[in-house]
Amino acid sequence: MSQVPDVSILTTIAQRVAQVQLRHFERLDQAAIESKGRHRDLLTIADSESERVIIDTVRERYPSHAILAEESGAHLTDSDTWWIIDPVDGTTNFARGFPFFAASVACWHKGQPVLALVEAPRLGERFIAERGSGATVNGRRLRVSDTTEISRSILATGFSYQRNEVQRNNVDNFSRLVLKCHDIRRPGAASLDLAYVAAGRFDGYWEPYLKPWDVAAGCLLVTEAGGRVSDFKGGQDWLFGENAAASNGHIHDELLADLSETEQGYQPWGRQFEQRLRGM
Repeated sequence: MSQVPDVSILTTIAQRVAQVQLRHFERLDQAAIESKGRHRDLLTIADSESERVIIDTVRERYPSHAILAEESGAHLTDSDTWWIIDPVDGTTNFARGFPFFAASVACWHKGQPVLALVEAPRLGERFIAERGSGATVNGRRLRVSDTTEISRSILATGFSYQRNEVQRNNVDNFSRLVLKCHDIRRPGAASLDLAYVAAGRFDGYWEPYLKPWDVAAGCLLVTEAGGRVSDFKGGQDWLFGENAAASNGHIHDELLADLSETEQGYQPWGRQFEQRLRGM
């Protein structure tokens, strides 16, 4: 059985990964950018170096912990503590010099999120959550908004890189909700979208075709700030179920009412990892 990590490790990770990302930001040329899989999915030097720094920092203190990382995949052990890592969430933004990107790092213990970090170095913001102790940005306590109606809500969403290859590509959701809400944002980094829900900047967020590293940290920020997280059906299959909705809680059911139909037909990813994570 492994120990629950101390929250102080998040500050160390944040400081180290911020140095890497700021060093590379706005200094990328085309030789440093690769297509990963489909042509819209990019990989930069900063992704690889950021992930290595995060993993090395975890290994320094907790060498037996399991790791699931976007770029290098699964580093499995018998530990009941997992680190789920997206080294640069918003790589396309990063590569174009748009500052809305972050490192997303979550620690899960016995199938539950216990620590979360969303480090946005170019924005100068560090979001941290500890299970049962709340969520903060730069040390200030976070709280979700008190908006009670979709019509008054600012929402956020995103679209899959493979959106032209799938039937349910979120365009229909967007079309319905943009006519009902105050407005919709699409900044391009799921972890920060969730952090902004936690901070009360957005009232709600939804997105299909997600991976665990997209949401593992941000969703803890939302719940620790008093919000609600679910899959599109209102259940808790958001980590590996490939879709997630988050809100201040007040508008959640109204948001889900426009999303429930699109959940059908998804192909859940990574069930083998889910079984290991939850100790099944």
